[in-house]
Amino acid sequence: MATGCTLPQLPRPQVLVARLRVVMASQQSRCHSFSSASRLQPQTSVTMDGSFLTEDKSTQKHKLPQKQRTLPYREIFEFFIEDFKTYKPLLSSIKNAYERMLAHQRETIRALEPLKAKLVNVNEECNERILAMRAEERHEISLLKKEKMNLLKLIDRKNEEKISLQSQVTKLRKNLAEEYLHYLSERDARKILIADLNELRYQREDMSLAQSPGIWGEDPVKLTLALKMTRQDLTRTQMELNTMKANFGDVVPRRDFEMQEKMNKDLQEQLDSLRASYEEVRKEHEILMQLHMSTLKERDQFYSELQEIQRTSTPRPDWSKCEDVVAGGSERWKMLAEGKNSDQLVDVLLEEIGSGLLREKDFFPGLGYGEAIPAFLRFDGLVENKKPSKKDVINLLKDAWKERLAEEQKETFPDFFFNFLEHRFGPNDAIAWAYTVFENIKLFRSNEVMSQFYAVLMGKWSENVYITQKKTVAQLLKEMTNADSQNEGLLTMEQFRERHRQASAGPCWPSCLPHSTILKSTFPLKTEEQIQELMEAGGWHPSSSNADLLNYRSLFMEDEEGQSEPFVQKLWEQYMNEKDEYLQQLKQELCIELHEEVTLPKLRGALMSIDPSLDKQTVNTYISQAFQLPESQLPEEGDEKEEGIVEILQTALERLQVIDIRRVGPQEPEPTS
Repeated sequence: MATGCTLPQLPRPQVLVARLRVVMASQQSRCHSFSSASRLQPQTSVTMDGSFLTEDKSTQKHKLPQKQRTLPYREIFEFFIEDFKTYKPLLSSIKNAYERMLAHQRETIRALEPLKAKLVNVNEECNERILAMRAEERHEISLLKKEKMNLLKLIDRKNEEKISLQSQVTKLRKNLAEEYLHYLSERDARKILIADLNELRYQREDMSLAQSPGIWGEDPVKLTLALKMTRQDLTRTQMELNTMKANFGDVVPRRDFEMQEKMNKDLQEQLDSLRASYEEVRKEHEILMQLHMSTLKERDQFYSELQEIQRTSTPRPDWSKCEDVVAGGSERWKMLAEGKNSDQLVDVLLEEIGSGLLREKDFFPGLGYGEAIPAFLRFDGLVENKKPSKKDVINLLKDAWKERLAEEQKETFPDFFFNFLEHRFGPNDAIAWAYTVFENIKLFRSNEVMSQFYAVLMGKWSENVYITQKKTVAQLLKEMTNADSQNEGLLTMEQFRERHRQASAGPCWPSCLPHSTILKSTFPLKTEEQIQELMEAGGWHPSSSNADLLNYRSLFMEDEEGQSEPFVQKLWEQYMNEKDEYLQQLKQELCIELHEEVTLPKLRGALMSIDPSLDKQTVNTYISQAFQLPESQLPEEGDEKEEGIVEILQTALERLQVIDIRRVGPQEPEPTS
């Protein structure tokens, strides 16, 4: 397009390039003293493409001061202003604007320098205040602890005073009873004495009347008439007495009748009770006879099976031969084999052999990076065996559980375990410790801590199973501690249990057994047999009296290898049995085979049928686990999409076995035939 204006005469590109090279060379020689590394950096090259300059990036811009970095650009810009006369005003205004902006930024930096110092001072003051507050809190805590100890001593003194006052009250009651009996005897003696005095007075009056001469001066006729009337009254009274004897000779007094009637009623009630007891005993005798006959049949069957087994089976192993093989000799083998059956002894022997082989290994082969390999074991190559002791591994697992319970559990348990090892031993040794711990917990299955950690780590159990069981044990210990008013760690059997015994013993013994009020309040859904098992595991026996003391804190202690006492082990065993029984009831309610498919509505209905007390949230949690669906994606109850969600029954039950599933409400009694 043609226009009436003419373009200004611009300098040739070759001239500009020469000037730029001179400026950059002088600038490089001037900046040579700032860094020796600048000799190794490439020189800045400038090329012309049309009317634009392209400059390579320089590595010196981070090492030179602000003025030194902008000096080449400033000089180049001045060259442009001098060469391009036509655009000199515009370029000068741009240069001045940049100069003003840089000056403003320098002023801002200088203004903010005091604020930085002030911020440092404020930070130091805050830190000093925090330290002062912490010191004050520690002082207050120490004062509160001293006050707590004083209060505990005051409570002990008050308890001693209470016991002393109770003993004084008992003694005073005894003295009062003795005084009362003494006063009663004195009152009776006084009454007898008064009666004797009255009798003596009457005798004296009769004797004085008999000795009085005035009575013989009466008229004989009057006395004869009085004698005759008296004889007539005597005859009439005698006749009335005979008539009364004839009419009422067989009549008994009302008081005797009422006594005999009451005695007869009591005897009748005793007779009815004995008849009812006789009927119960007769029925129980029939049941026992049937059980006896079935027991005889089972005995004969077992005897025949025993004969067959003795004829065909190999002889039992002589476990005493292991004494010379196991490290520690006969004493350690006796300790390991105490109370164990043959299957458990085989496990113990395998653990001893495996532990010896494990100590001999210096390296483990890496399992690779396959999808089936757990995340904390994914490694290719040889892994060092750290060779810790069994006690060290157990302590490490306990520390891992403590840290897991303290955090918010945002990551999966295997990832947490590997992160815990990295934090504990560093990233370089984490994989070695992961392989070492894994091989140990896989080997020592008889150890409670290792077996539970292995089950959670490999996904056989949800960690909520372990956490919930620990919370249950802690709650039971809290209940027992609350019942211990003296805080001595001891409970009497009367506090620990409540007896319900009948007057007679015999076949009714299951209904006569005691049950613990503390256990029953903590586990309201457990049966009397389960409560009885827990009490026997805790040290109760039928001959225990109410005055026997129970050290309840010893029930929750652990040995060096983390093994719990029989009481806690029985709690865990009952929990696993209750879970298996619950899932078995669920399978029976569904009335389908394990290889068949179950729909979501049918599983929901079966859960509500065997346990009507389940709330909606718990049911959704169970269903989400069984069908491996997030709770947010579960269709509403009654939705048509529910019928399209199916799963193999065996797979669903195996998934439910992983989580903490238990009965919420009491089980409905089965209808009697």
